[in-house]
Amino acid sequence: MATLFDLLTEHTSLSPADIDHLQRLVGEWQMLADLSFADLLLWVPVEDGFLSVAQVRPTTATTAYADDQVGRQATVAEAAGLRVALVEGRIFREADPDWSRDGMPIRREAIPVRRKRTIALLGRDTNLSFTRSPSNLEIAYLQSGGDLCRMVAEGGFPASGHTLEPHSSPRVGDGLVRLDSRGAVIYASPNALSAYRRLGLTGDLVGVDLATLTRSLVDDPFDGAEIAGRIDAALSGRTPLRMEVEGRGAAVLFRALPLRADGEPLGALVLVRDMTEIRSRDRQLLSKDATIREIHHRVKNNLQTVAALLRLQARRVNSPQARTALQESVRRVSSIALVHETLATSHDERVDFDGIVDRLLGMVGEVAATESRVVLRREGTFGTLPAEVATPLAMVLTELAQNAVEHAFGGLTGGTVTVRAFRQGKWLEVGVLDDGVGLPADFDPASTGTLGLQIVHTLVTSELQGSIEVRPAPGRGTEAALRVRLVRRW
Repeated sequence: MATLFDLLTEHTSLSPADIDHLQRLVGEWQMLADLSFADLLLWVPVEDGFLSVAQVRPTTATTAYADDQVGRQATVAEAAGLRVALVEGRIFREADPDWSRDGMPIRREAIPVRRKRTIALLGRDTNLSFTRSPSNLEIAYLQSGGDLCRMVAEGGFPASGHTLEPHSSPRVGDGLVRLDSRGAVIYASPNALSAYRRLGLTGDLVGVDLATLTRSLVDDPFDGAEIAGRIDAALSGRTPLRMEVEGRGAAVLFRALPLRADGEPLGALVLVRDMTEIRSRDRQLLSKDATIREIHHRVKNNLQTVAALLRLQARRVNSPQARTALQESVRRVSSIALVHETLATSHDERVDFDGIVDRLLGMVGEVAATESRVVLRREGTFGTLPAEVATPLAMVLTELAQNAVEHAFGGLTGGTVTVRAFRQGKWLEVGVLDDGVGLPADFDPASTGTLGLQIVHTLVTSELQGSIEVRPAPGRGTEAALRVRLVRRW
């Protein structure tokens, strides 16, 4: 589906600044729809009428449109009201409701969207099927929505140069406080009152100076002064950024919006959201995350201690076979420790596996026989892998690389071992290739008795849910080809 930017550039000759203004309006208009209990449609003039380029439905009322309206041409009845708003530059409201094809009564309004001139029209369409006597909350919502619509028609909303925060700001239903031009509370929704109760308010909000009250309830005096200053800034016509404050163990997010008409201040809207439970969960997650990273760090340290003890033991044994077995155990333990070392600095149990492979190949190269002069290298990228894949894959690659270094170059003065990686969808394909003497004629990987290949086969088939094939490499040497699932079946 085409974006708002695509539709505007295709069907209008608006300047980049005009398009930016409309995008900021659409970024803010969920609040306007909720306050108005109405669907909002953004219309632009085209050669044969008006075209709808954006739509938002209210979360506070029943929508007037079950179907998507973007890309639709205005009907004759809709176009008449839109044309009046465009030509006369004023809000136009139909005297009688229009009846939709579904037999639904809809009250339509056309609001000019101004930026020195009218650049688009905002349709505010209300479903009248479920009208009832409005409550104090609904009256406050409708009045605030009406004031914002007047600001749209005068070019005062959204504010020029204002940073969009629609996904992180409080919403209308979270809590709304309406202030008069002096900063006194005219109306506070139940949710807004509850948020202030969490901060320590014992009385009522109506009639109090909100900036002074909020400052007194905030724990940090600097935060208190700043949130009071932002409320005062909205009363003076500016649009400050949102801010979160804490008081008595509660966390509340604030956003203040100026209300003006005909250049005169009407007061301000203050949206509030109780963030206490969310911040509590955030702290728990941070604590859990820190604990997990600390566990990985301690596991790494313990594994390195085990590897050091095995290394000391290998130096004391006289049997070459026992010494080799202990050295292989050191290498296996060290490969697991390397993954845990990386996880100790990760924040989501995922690791950049390319760095691990490079370090593993360096570790294998250090213990290679000095007379063989084997070069180990990586081609391609593994990318980021989850811990449950990284740990067994690190052991598999260590075993295969070590096996190639020890057995692939018999009689040769040197060679190259290459680890190749290729990601495709949910699969990772890995090849460990050497340019050595190749496989013996009677080689059967299924019946080999070496512990290394048994470990590789077990890890690939069970832990990694993949497959492995040992075969002659193209040209010369041997290739161990792995295919590993990156998405678990369970």
